[in-house]
Amino acid sequence: MNSVALTQTQSIEQHPPLGPAASSVTGQALTKGERQLLARLRQGDERAFDELVDRHHGGLIRMAMGYVADREVAEEVVQDTWMAVIESLHRFEGRSSLRTWIFGILIHKAKDRGVREKRHTTFSAFESFDDDSEEAVDPARFHRSGEWAGHWAFPPQPWDDRTPERLLASQQAVNAMNEAIEALPATLKGVLILRDVEGVDAKEVCEILKITETNLYVRLHRAREQVRAAIETALG
Repeated sequence: MNSVALTQTQSIEQHPPLGPAASSVTGQALTKGERQLLARLRQGDERAFDELVDRHHGGLIRMAMGYVADREVAEEVVQDTWMAVIESLHRFEGRSSLRTWIFGILIHKAKDRGVREKRHTTFSAFESFDDDSEEAVDPARFHRSGEWAGHWAFPPQPWDDRTPERLLASQQAVNAMNEAIEALPATLKGVLILRDVEGVDAKEVCEILKITETNLYVRLHRAREQVRAAIETALG
């Protein structure tokens, strides 16, 4: 058992298993596997928490790094997130996936910590950022009228289709890519991590970040282009 899961297990032992009424799961957003995992979590199953931590801990760290100053602080934010998950299991109604719920808790805590660390002057400015206020993407790529107005006419292509395998095979390119991702602003870094690193589908990313599908693809396009430009610069 890893150290993170051990810490969570010690906390679980302080919270007795929930009764039948509290442990019932009715949320339609959960898959059968998630319903089974949630039931085990509510019963204090150590292995269930190990599975949950192993599945999401790395992604949570990467996401937290978009809001706080360094890795150490990100680890603390994620630790706080796991504690909140444990304490809130009996209130989770299953209206979203477990992953969406957990990442939502993480983002809330990371933003609060970022404010306390004074990394950002204000998150009100961050939240009011208008992805459609700049023409970072050619307007011709969107439908201008009709049923699909505002939607992509020519959406961004998947990352793998546009990045040669030989480029990713280069350690220099990988290092440049990682550095470029770390340097992205939180608005762009979040969508890139969830979509391209964690493989979360577009609908769930929108739900986690509370953004529209159009904003998602605009941010994703910007993030990919910035990372791509950094790689090209690094490789000369």
